[in-house]
Amino acid sequence: MDILIIGGTRFLGRALVEAALPRGHHLTLFNRGRSNPGLFPEVEQLVGDRDGGLDVLRNRHWDAVIDTCGYVPRVVRQSVELLAQNIGGYVFISSLSVYASTAQPGVNEDAPLAVMEDALREEITGETYGPLKALCEQVVQEALPQRSLIIRPGLIVGPYDVSDRFTYWPVRVARGGEVLCPGRPGRTVQFIDVRDLAEWTIGLLETGRLGIYNADGLPGDVSMGDLLHTCQQVAMALDPHNSAQLIWMDDDFLLQQGVGPWMEMPLWIPESDPESAGFFTFDVGRARAAGLTYRPLQDTVKATLSWALTRPGDYQWRAGLTAAREAELLQSWKQSRQN
Repeated sequence: MDILIIGGTRFLGRALVEAALPRGHHLTLFNRGRSNPGLFPEVEQLVGDRDGGLDVLRNRHWDAVIDTCGYVPRVVRQSVELLAQNIGGYVFISSLSVYASTAQPGVNEDAPLAVMEDALREEITGETYGPLKALCEQVVQEALPQRSLIIRPGLIVGPYDVSDRFTYWPVRVARGGEVLCPGRPGRTVQFIDVRDLAEWTIGLLETGRLGIYNADGLPGDVSMGDLLHTCQQVAMALDPHNSAQLIWMDDDFLLQQGVGPWMEMPLWIPESDPESAGFFTFDVGRARAAGLTYRPLQDTVKATLSWALTRPGDYQWRAGLTAAREAELLQSWKQSRQN
């Protein structure tokens, strides 16, 4: 297949290229040429800007387009309308954030979507990200009603993930010492390895699948305890003298200490949060029926850690506790247990 990837040199886009090339597909990447410009020299690369700089795509034909970086409906509309007459299908990478609520477990693809109060607003914030993605989906579906594939991933993890929302844990455990762990060890979490998502997406294209799919880990399959114990195993394989000791702190204590869920404390959402009941239970039955599979958790942790250890020592983390903040919380926790 001839596939155009909008993006293609960062995280998911990179994984899509690495999944498609060995399967014999011919790829073209379209991006601004700013991120990893020397990556994939064997692949055709077109430089432009999806917001008003699409001329290089005119009068070109592709069997499919994969849009990895559409966030604003007005901008997505430009690429969809320009390409509509010259492509077979359009894959839009959306997000599970499109749903109006996660207060109930088992949210599936038919659940109500979030709505933008101001449809002209384009500022991307924590509040607008999901509703804007929902509007982008609508643009794609209206322009290509019989040729669109909408994929809604949850937290995408693995090598080259600079969000650090998962990467924090393998690296922190590998550092050793007392590791602050949030909530209950048995609290289940949901995420998907970027390589599994990429392989599956290319497979959907090959089989001509259309429609909408939630793409996340299997609900109930992995707990926070499973993740951190796996991080310990991987760390021990790397360094048999690793001293990581898991110290579990309950939600109430962390909230009292003002710890920020999700970003300051990755993968942690307090169970008292009224929206938390469905946060880690998204229904992925449709995706599983369409061939989505998962690699072992140990593979994901090991690959993430191996990549993360290649980053500079002065790398500025985007998520996770600082060492000083963690030490402070550990001390407060010990004092509270003595009283």
